Amino acid sequence: MQNESAYWLAWSKIPGVGPILLKRVWQQFGSLETAWNASATELGQVEGIGAKLLNTIKQQRGQINPLELLKKHLAKNPQFWTPNQDNYPRLLLEIPSPPPLLYYQGQVNLLENQGHRPLVGIVGTRYPTDHGRRWTRNIAIALVKHGFTVVSGMAAGIDGVAHQACLEAGGRTIAVLGTGVDRVYPTHHRQLHRDLQKRGLIISEYPAGTPGDRRHFPARNRIIAGLSRAILVMEAPEKSGALITAKYANEFCRDVYTLPNSPEVAQARGCLRLIHQGAEMIVTEDELLEMLGAIPALDQQPQQLSLFEVEKKESLPKLDPELLKIFQAISTEATPFDVIVEKAGLPTAQVSGGLLQLELEGLITQLPGMRYQRCS
Repeated sequence: MQNESAYWLAWSKIPGVGPILLKRVWQQFGSLETAWNASATELGQVEGIGAKLLNTIKQQRGQINPLELLKKHLAKNPQFWTPNQDNYPRLLLEIPSPPPLLYYQGQVNLLENQGHRPLVGIVGTRYPTDHGRRWTRNIAIALVKHGFTVVSGMAAGIDGVAHQACLEAGGRTIAVLGTGVDRVYPTHHRQLHRDLQKRGLIISEYPAGTPGDRRHFPARNRIIAGLSRAILVMEAPEKSGALITAKYANEFCRDVYTLPNSPEVAQARGCLRLIHQGAEMIVTEDELLEMLGAIPALDQQPQQLSLFEVEKKESLPKLDPELLKIFQAISTEATPFDVIVEKAGLPTAQVSGGLLQLELEGLITQLPGMRYQRCS
């Protein structure tokens, strides 16, 4: 298992290979060690790998020893997960761009990683009103008292209020950083950072020592959305990182809730835009808890399995490899088309044609709203 993590690390060091492409490589080969030793012809079959990138991969493979690289990396980064590991957060495996390495510091709760303890994201402006602070605090406390874990970004303002309220209420909270997990940003959150290490969890896709960079924070927001079953936007102006988190949440099929306020309040206008776009309004704590309680529970099976693991666990029909990927992306529950495309890691047109073929063979059925499910 550690050998495979060494190859996740090695691949992540190759310029031009980002999280989306790396997930495709993993899906294509079932193992990044296998992919590392694959021929140029085999790698060229992965969507997104062209001649220029193939040449870069060839050069990097000649210069990098994955096991030696891992040994040096562990000296400064002893704690991280890679997507092949059982402890990697299950919900992140559903998104198109799961972090190749996810560093952590603090107290790990495996029920959270496995998706059995629900995570809810709370995000918002760095300059909240008293109204926003009060509601954030009250809702965070209500969530942790009802068994939810709150995820936020440890930024100034709404994020900090949410984390602090959870800790004061004796609940669980997770901070997703745009720096290394050892860095404190903003600096006035130094005590909060210490408290999170003792009673919460700090995670980041950036290695130890990585300073704050404005380019890192939008990427960080996709992790907040990916980890969470729902996102609550408490206050957000019309140009806000919180709205980027909400955008990712919509793309990842997560529920979005937002707190209304007067159009005269600049910090609320982004929230009003979200309501206009279909986000649910937060009216009372009890009503919010009732809506969150209606989110379906995750099944007990691992969400992400390689082709080889799936074949061991279930009897699958004899299909061509590409068609089998599409079939494996479909559940016995209704599965949206965009989720199938994401899980299969194939072009949209190819997935569409494959779905028609699977339907004609009687293996799946189409439901209203471009959703599909396996036939019993």
